[in-house]
Amino acid sequence: MQMERIVYLDHAATTRPRKEVIETMVSCLEGTFGNPSSLHKLGRQAKNVIEKAREQVASALCADGEEIYFTSGGSESDNWAIRGIAYGNREYGNHIITSCIEHKAVLQACAQLEREGFEITYLPVNPQGFVSATDVENAIKSSTILVSVMMANNEIGTIQPIQEIGKITRDRGVYFHTDAVQAVGSIPIDVEQLNVDLLSLSGHKFYGPKGIGVLYVRNSVAISPIIWGGGQEKGLRAGTENMPGIVGLGRAIELADEELDEYRKGILKMRGRLMEDLFKAVPTAILNGDSTNRLPGNVNISIPGINARSLLEELDDRGVAISVGSACESDSIKPSYVLTAIGLSPELANSSIRMTLGRQNTEEDIKYFVRVLKEVL
Repeated sequence: MQMERIVYLDHAATTRPRKEVIETMVSCLEGTFGNPSSLHKLGRQAKNVIEKAREQVASALCADGEEIYFTSGGSESDNWAIRGIAYGNREYGNHIITSCIEHKAVLQACAQLEREGFEITYLPVNPQGFVSATDVENAIKSSTILVSVMMANNEIGTIQPIQEIGKITRDRGVYFHTDAVQAVGSIPIDVEQLNVDLLSLSGHKFYGPKGIGVLYVRNSVAISPIIWGGGQEKGLRAGTENMPGIVGLGRAIELADEELDEYRKGILKMRGRLMEDLFKAVPTAILNGDSTNRLPGNVNISIPGINARSLLEELDDRGVAISVGSACESDSIKPSYVLTAIGLSPELANSSIRMTLGRQNTEEDIKYFVRVLKEVL
């Protein structure tokens, strides 16, 4: 079937790199090829390029440049935060608290630590997908060394009470990590106001390149490396730096920070139009997650009686790209663990689809999607 057009509504899975980002990366590839660890002029030039990107990231997070560490992406950053704190603070305790709806990079890292003798508490969420700050406080004990709660959920978009949780962990002397992979570029982030000690992000979620991420680590935090080798990243993350990726991420987060207010307003307006048209066209649809306290571009719905995978395939044939959950779980035949955690039955979870808007979308895209969805249903 010939596609009428392409409507991309899967920006939570990945975004298209911006032209400005690509140009910055190409310039780096062509002109800054030295190894940043080399002492000669070409090496120093390469090092300066990395440090500029580090400051761009720090500025966007209201952090210090020395607290920014480049990684291969969100999954590595999550693993490093969880396992690095566990190994680096084992003498103080072996208890970690997280939620049941975290990204698998957090959940599987915690599961591995359980096999190594650590104790993990998995907190539940309410029907809107919120973690209770009171539950966090009640779960902390003398052996707790880390709390890890994501800033915003990748499937239902729920934005967690990070500042409130962070105040609790700060008062109790427990490290606090947040996976902000979905949040960076969509909502304002100030690590000082949020009281976080560690924060993960990934470049390809805010119109940067894939294969590059960041772990913010507050200066006072004791963390162990999980990749050993050379002395890169102050000896905490070995390996020759991915310079094109780093400069691309730096430029992407700089642009995202500069345009955040305008971007949010535009996406929120478009989401309002999408939800209005969507529920008018499909009155049986059920919104998953909170109606307001969610990422601006996220709409996750269940349509009782439909098979979400079949619907995705039909829409794909007509040029519409959506998701049936997180991209990392798209090959699984099991119902989404996030949707079952908020109380959906397996049947309703398997009838759920996710649409995530981005800067390239237009109102014409929304009209086309809703029309095609209604036809397919």
